[in-house]
Amino acid sequence: MKGGKRESGSAGREAIAAVVSRETLGRLTIIADLLVKWQKTINLVAPATLPDLWARHVGDSLQLIHHVPQTPLRWVDLGSGGGFPGLVVAAVLAERDGAHMHLVESDTRKAAFLREAARLAQLPVSVHAARIEQVAQALAPGTHVVSARALAPLPKLLDLAAPFLAAGAIGLFPKGRDAERELTEAARSWTLDCDLRPSTSDPEARILLVRGARRGTDTIEPQSGARSLGEPEAGGGPPECDASRMKAP
Repeated sequence: MKGGKRESGSAGREAIAAVVSRETLGRLTIIADLLVKWQKTINLVAPATLPDLWARHVGDSLQLIHHVPQTPLRWVDLGSGGGFPGLVVAAVLAERDGAHMHLVESDTRKAAFLREAARLAQLPVSVHAARIEQVAQALAPGTHVVSARALAPLPKLLDLAAPFLAAGAIGLFPKGRDAERELTEAARSWTLDCDLRPSTSDPEARILLVRGARRGTDTIEPQSGARSLGEPEAGGGPPECDASRMKAP
């Protein structure tokens, strides 16, 4: 069984090596190796997922870069924890002039890991060891993308990301099999201009891309023939993102 886990991890790394540059792979390897080292004393990821680190965490985070424009980016990752997706995305952004990643993590030990990983891998990263509410207003202006992975259910996540979304940032939020249920709950207090996209790392997971969010269900008028997030389909079922108002990233 242990050999099988090692083979799985090797296959995940090889799959990523096929789609990123040699330099990016080198940076990702530094991050992964350091995480394995620090995991012995700090719980950075769920222990059961460590043998499949490359596919479960690195690959899952890496796919987010394909949902944003190919331009210099100011990206803010909320609740960065073990660096997913923030450090992984930063490893790619290191090849884009002018791009910068801000990692927000209130746990000082995890923040120390993030700083050390960014230093060793030479990433364009700033780490903010503070609560999201303490730094959001200062970081929001000029931010192009705000992300969070496994941080909170969508209604709470929208509260945390609201300053960034209000300032014009795109929200990228990986979600699991409960994505539609979370959208239903969020629809009680939010109207979203968003797109629910498939995940390449898990057939049951989704990536929620939010281009606009307003508190309340009547502040964004749907286009003719479209419906808002809070408006149910004929015949019932959970509300969906209004993809008809989305532009390709």
